[in-house]
Amino acid sequence: MVRTVGHRRRGGQRRPDYTPRVGIEVIGIDGDDTLWHSEGHFHVTEQRFVEILEPWVDAATVSSALLEAERRNLALFGYGVKGFTLSMIETSLTLSGHRIDASRIERILSLGKELLAHPVELLDGVAETLDVLRAGHRLVLITKGDLFHQESKVAASGVAELFEGIEIVAEKDPATYARVLGRMGAEPADFCMVGNSVRSDIVPVLELGGAGVHVPYHVTWALEQADISDGHPRLARVTGIREAPAAIAALGLTAGA
Repeated sequence: MVRTVGHRRRGGQRRPDYTPRVGIEVIGIDGDDTLWHSEGHFHVTEQRFVEILEPWVDAATVSSALLEAERRNLALFGYGVKGFTLSMIETSLTLSGHRIDASRIERILSLGKELLAHPVELLDGVAETLDVLRAGHRLVLITKGDLFHQESKVAASGVAELFEGIEIVAEKDPATYARVLGRMGAEPADFCMVGNSVRSDIVPVLELGGAGVHVPYHVTWALEQADISDGHPRLARVTGIREAPAAIAALGLTAGA
């Protein structure tokens, strides 16, 4: 099910030099690890979780078991910190043979609460890049995960008003993107998605007939990893979000490309 926040909500006033462009009309932009830091915080939390289970198992065993618990639980808990925390608790019970004490369980809960309360930190170049992109395109933020937490991050990011629409979804697949585009009144051929996850931000959009700009993050969750050929005609890869406008132009998707 697609959860929508502020559907087609008008953000701040468009720049006075705004000129509609031929080609890409709508640009979707991912939230976690594209606009703001996220996975790095999960990585640090996992290392702290490993330390809690040191009396019973080694780090590699903990990480492997936690990943499998997350994989199993996705259909029940969905993406985000709350599901991650419940998976940590489940893993701790399993690996300790249910011998883990209440104080350690409390520490695990605290890890999850700290993740939920972590300040939103924009990646370098985000604000100015969004300002450039919105001058000639309609922007929609498309992020997945826990509805309440994602709403909180969007509100704290300081960039929500730069987007025409904000979509918080349970999954990113072709059907989800098609519904988002339907609400935006746009066709897949006129859509480009910018994000760090090949699996969630790029592959389903290309399958739908849209374009994708991959902006890698230095840490990628194992369940988000995927491969795609560099030869796809509607795919561009960049090293940072500041390169996104030029990458879209280089794909021949904007006027003058």
